[in-house]
Amino acid sequence: MPSLGSDMEAGTLVAWRRAPGDPIARGDVYAEVETDKGVLEIEAYEAGVLEAQLVPIGTKVAVGAPIALLRKEGEPSGTPAVRAPGPSVAAAEAPTPSVPAPPMPPSAAHPPNGRRATPRAKRRAAELGVPLEGLTGTGPDGTIVEEDVERASRRPSDEARARMRRAIAAAMERSNREIPHYWVGTTIDLAGASAWLAARNARLPVAERTVMGALFVHATARALRLTPGLNGSWSEGRMLQAGGIHIGLAIALRGGGLVTAAIRDADELDVAATMRALDDVVGRARSGHLRASELSAPTITLTSLGERGVERLMPRIAPGHVAAVGFGRIVERPWASDGAVVVRPLVEVTLAGDHRASDGHEGAAFLGALASAIRPEEEP
Repeated sequence: MPSLGSDMEAGTLVAWRRAPGDPIARGDVYAEVETDKGVLEIEAYEAGVLEAQLVPIGTKVAVGAPIALLRKEGEPSGTPAVRAPGPSVAAAEAPTPSVPAPPMPPSAAHPPNGRRATPRAKRRAAELGVPLEGLTGTGPDGTIVEEDVERASRRPSDEARARMRRAIAAAMERSNREIPHYWVGTTIDLAGASAWLAARNARLPVAERTVMGALFVHATARALRLTPGLNGSWSEGRMLQAGGIHIGLAIALRGGGLVTAAIRDADELDVAATMRALDDVVGRARSGHLRASELSAPTITLTSLGERGVERLMPRIAPGHVAAVGFGRIVERPWASDGAVVVRPLVEVTLAGDHRASDGHEGAAFLGALASAIRPEEEP
């Protein structure tokens, strides 16, 4: 069971996506786990063959405990290694037989609403315990398909929302108690960036156009290259420099709650790739298709409430991180430039830093680098 945060102690296995005997490539999703952050996809960190499932669906498993046996490529059958979903490897005395899916309830075989369901949908409904009554089928003639069942299983319940709220509250309480925050802020003129963006989007189809938020992510990643003391984690009394720049986006979920998911190696992406990554991670977060690694990877948090009309926010640092950056709403205001007062699009940006790892001078350097990077160097 992977750890998705310093406060996580256990997760509940809710679905298997691979069966014993199935080949698995590195990065393949083989299980789904429910935590206080929602239902997450667990991917393999090594290639091989799924030898056995160690725990039945619905089991709550402690972080670090093995949930499956993976036989690596080239190893003979019957001598599997036990692989936790993360980089660590544990050992087991003997493989546990896989757990068969529960018998299919009558509702799966004959939906009372009269709509048909595909065999895969019926089997998946039985595995997940999702009643077919009331589901809207998206297949031909309203047939319920597997994706309809998957979607229904990810709808957050009131209790799930309450658990997420409690988890967020606990993390922020810990942040307030343990992290000595400082805040520095600035106002950035977006006239150049807006003009660059307008010129770029004018020659692209609608589906490929870029929003200003992607430029914020892109500029944040580039600024962190020059201020590495803000990109990492605090552990056991010292700053640990991150091996890459993974921007954690604070994403509001439609059913309530918040998750922070990473755009990995964001400093290596151009603007177009950043926009694609932004669309991808936000869409999957809101549809319940995030992967566990995307929640554990962020090295800094980027948050924005501009779409809610907030012009300034003071972000809090997630436990374990050493910085967070917040963007406000873009507003048009009078601005002094070259001895004249003009109307310009402006945004307020605030950095929260951990005083154990950095100080206001490095925070100010970050904001200066961000202001310079907000207009990309490449041609529009």
